[in-house]
This record gives sequence, C-alpha cells and structure tokens, in this order.
Amino acid sequence: MRSLLSCLAILTSFALAFPSRRESPHQVKERVFSPRDWEIHSVAPSTHRIELKIGLPQPNFDILEKHLYEHLSKAEVEALVAPHPESLELVNDWLASHGFGEEDIVRSPAQDWATIVVPVRLAEKMLDTEYHVWTHATSGESIVRTTSYSLPIHLHDHIEVVQPTTIFARLKSFKSTIHSLDKQTGQIVAQTNTPVVSASGISVDPSCNTTITVTCLKELYNASSVVPSATINNSFAVTGYLEQFANFQDLQSFYALEVPEAVNTSFNVVSVVKTTSLLAEAGDEADLDTQFGFGLTFPINGTFFTTAGSPPFIPDIGTPTDTNEPYITWLDFILAQDDIPLVISTSYGDDEQTVPESYAKRACAGFAQLGARGVSLTSSSGDGGVGDGDSDPTTQTCFTNDGTNRTEFLSAFPTACPFITSVGGTTNVPEVAVFFSGGGFSNYFARPSYQDAAVKAFLEKLPKGTYKGLFNPNGRAFPDVSAQANNFLVVISGEQELIGGTSASSPTFAAFVALLNDARLKAGLPSLGFLNPLLYSTAVSGFNDITEGNNPGCGTEGFNATVGWDPVTGLGTPDFGKLAEIVTSPSRA
Repeated sequence: MRSLLSCLAILTSFALAFPSRRESPHQVKERVFSPRDWEIHSVAPSTHRIELKIGLPQPNFDILEKHLYEHLSKAEVEALVAPHPESLELVNDWLASHGFGEEDIVRSPAQDWATIVVPVRLAEKMLDTEYHVWTHATSGESIVRTTSYSLPIHLHDHIEVVQPTTIFARLKSFKSTIHSLDKQTGQIVAQTNTPVVSASGISVDPSCNTTITVTCLKELYNASSVVPSATINNSFAVTGYLEQFANFQDLQSFYALEVPEAVNTSFNVVSVVKTTSLLAEAGDEADLDTQFGFGLTFPINGTFFTTAGSPPFIPDIGTPTDTNEPYITWLDFILAQDDIPLVISTSYGDDEQTVPESYAKRACAGFAQLGARGVSLTSSSGDGGVGDGDSDPTTQTCFTNDGTNRTEFLSAFPTACPFITSVGGTTNVPEVAVFFSGGGFSNYFARPSYQDAAVKAFLEKLPKGTYKGLFNPNGRAFPDVSAQANNFLVVISGEQELIGGTSASSPTFAAFVALLNDARLKAGLPSLGFLNPLLYSTAVSGFNDITEGNNPGCGTEGFNATVGWDPVTGLGTPDFGKLAEIVTSPSRA
C-alpha cells in the first residue's frame, strides 16, 4: 500500500489551474423536472432548518476501484477518496462567506462530505433557489425540496452534489405481501407429505412449498449440516430505516419456533440517528430482517443498524424537521467506524429516477468504499417486476420522470449500484422466479465488466426488438443472484405472520454469505468482500439456475427466467456446499 500512497502524492502534485476564488456569479448546478405524483403545497417556511450535505469530488476514485479486492484499511480508503486540498479550501471559503465556522461543519473522515444545518432562507441564498413544501398525491407525505439549485461558477468543479435539494425518493421497504396464519391451525399445512427435491438435489420438507422457515432455507440451499463458529470474529448486519425497529421479544418467540438453540440470545443495536424509541415497537420489515438474518447465521455476531430519520414535514403545523434520504447519513456513520460487519443486507430502495444521478453515483461510491474494506453488501432487487410495484404489474404505465412522459421499465436504487450484490426472488420447490422479483437495467450506471459476458449472452437470446426502447441494454443489469422471497414465517407483535418480498431474499442470501465467510475464516482466509466479480466467474457453478417464471410490469410480461443469467433471478440461488468448496480453495486465498 506504500507504493499506492506514493502514487497518490504524485497525482495530487499535478493540480489543475484553479479558477479565482473571488466571488463569481451563480450558475445552475442541477435541475430536475417536476416529479410525478408530487405537487407544490406552499412556499417553504423561511425558518425551517435543513441539514445540507455537500459532496466534494473524489479525484482518485478510479484508483480505489482498482483496489476493491485488497481489503484496504480505513486510512487507506480515506486517502483514496479524499478531495483535493484546493477543493477543500474553496468550499471552506464559500461557507465562511456565509457565516459558517469550522465548529458549524460536520465532516466525513475523508473530508469528502461537509454537513451544515441551515435555515431555508440562507439555503436559498447560498444555492440561488427557492424551496417549496411538496406533497405526494397518493401517500399525502410532505417534504421540503426544490427542482433546481445553483452554485458560484468557480465552485462547480469542486462540489459534486448538494442535498436535500432535488431528491424526491420516497424510500420503501421491499415487501410485497403480509398476511396472518390460519388462526384455527396456527400453521400452514402442506398438501402432501411427499418430500420435494430442491435444485441442489436435496429432499426438502413439503411444507416449504407453502411456508418458509430457517430449516427450509438450509435444506434448500445445502447448508443443513453447517455449524458456524461464534469465536472467529465473523459478523453480519442488517439495516433498518423508516422508524422500523426490531422487537426483542418477537425474536425470542421466533427462536423458540424455528431456532431453539438461539433462545435467550440477541443482537447488537446501533442507532445511526439517535431516537427516543426503546425499540419496543415491532416493525414487520425489521422483524423479518433480524429474525431470518440472525436465525440463519446464529451464533455469528449480529448487528441491527437503525437509521430512524426525522418525521415527515407537516406544513399545517409547521413541524421544524423533515425526512432526508438516509443512505448518505448511514454511509457517513458506517465509514467512520474502525470495525464494520463483514456482511450487510438492506431491504429498502426506490425507483432510480426519483434519485438525482449525481446523488446516486456518490452514494454508490460510498458503497464501493465498504467493498474495498472487505465488506459484502446485498440489496433487495425490488418488488415491482420491471415496474414500480405500486399497482397491478400488468397495468402499470411506468412513465419516465424526464419531462417526456415515455413508458419505460423502471430501474431501482440502490440495488442497481454496481458495487452492491442485487438479490431477486424465487418461490416454491423446485424453485421458479416469483412474479414480483425486481429486475432490469440501470439508466445511471454502465454495465460493469464483470457481468459483460453473462448479460450479453442473455441479450443475444432475447428475440430481436423485444421491449425495444423500454430499457437500456448497456446499463448495469440486476439482480445478480436470487433466493426464496415468499411466505416467510415470522413473529410480529407476538403473532405469527407470513411475509413475502425481496425484503426476505436479501437477508437470506446475505446470511449464506456470512456462512461462507465462516468457512473462509476457519481456513485462515480473509472475508469475501466485494462479491460480484467472483459470482460471475469462478462461483457461477455454485448456483442453481432458475429457468422458469417472469417479472411482469409496465403493462408487459416483463423478462423471462432462462438458462444462464437473466434480469429476474440473476445467476440463480446458492448451493452452499458447492460455494464453500469454491471460496475455500487455494486459488481463492
């Protein structure tokens, strides 16, 4: 790494000629069209306070990408994403000219983000814009945003993004269904007592066709005999947003039902944004993630990150705070930690087009920093098939948000970030694609080289002209892999429920990655870290190819699951036994 840092010193010595620091006129930095389903309610109150996050350029990010697989230290990663000193100086001068001292600025460890809390009237002056209260037509929620902002011309090369300004993402958990068990029987009864056979060739209890448990998943994915260690510094985590909290009593009830050896054990709770909640309320998403994530990985050390956020802005009563998109908040926190869980799953996201491209790319760069530090990240691929999941998948219109109102398949964020492993969904035994499995192609991120061959093979098989103009064939394709995503038996507020959605498949796949790390750590090898290049190369043979099903949306039947990679189930579902052999072989040291 010494040579890498030396190269950085040489690169930064060749600074460009920077513009004068004198006051320069404002010029539009970013503009978006009026977002679909959002309407202006009123002018934003001038005293309303906004937490502005200012992203400075990362001039050596391309070098970080080349070292993604080396398990760099926190200091090494920070050196690779640090802004140029000239950018820091110019931005500091600008903030000082508006009355901000160093004590008013919260900086990320690499100093690539600067955060200030500012009233609307000052934000409008700094950004030469006007904020409004916007209300969503369907949900009724309100936020304070603008559709454009400007910066002094001399700062355009030194500030990549300022938010919250133009971001209208609503952030939702990817769970498509939830319903109670039959109260008379207390359980779902299988229609037959004949064992069913999984793609791994293993007999699975027939009840797994109607109710998914921890035992079902271990049987399905060839990991029934796996006994992970609690003493080799392995770790696993899930994230929670939107006031979702995991309930400890529900976990104990779940353990008594499905993982009796784990009864009276728990997990760590880390509050990213401080909250007054005692984590006593049961959130269905949080309960699902923690119960199956920690149930599958017990006794590996588990952590639940809660990024509670602020309550929505309520214009009628002048609530003084409003929600911000939480990914940068979470990234700021997690990247500042010396020790990070080796596998982290998230089950939240939104339509890609509701997130400004500049913001999406900066958040994605943050996920890459985690990968460089040896962390494996998974994300749900979404529950709308090729659409947005907000209506009947066969009737969704799926309009673009760029002013042209074209019909187009809708990509999702953050799952389309190429530094995340996107997880789609399956159902039944033998497995087929579940109809809501999100999949498609990004309009923001180009197709990464690691999936070139697999995606090109799919596109070549696609009948010529199919869905022409409805998707970007050159974009990053997702999902990468898949796992069961329907009828997961959970305990919520003391009641047994069934949940479906890729909210279930992401923590499931992530849990098996944690088990693979257990095998590697026992063999004296490092954690897997950024997964995708491995998945599309050596590890392909460790997946059960799913070849039936499709993911309808936008008034179409969507894509079909087929032989090889497809934008419904990716490479398929994991065969733990085969994958463990692959990742512990000498060639993967």
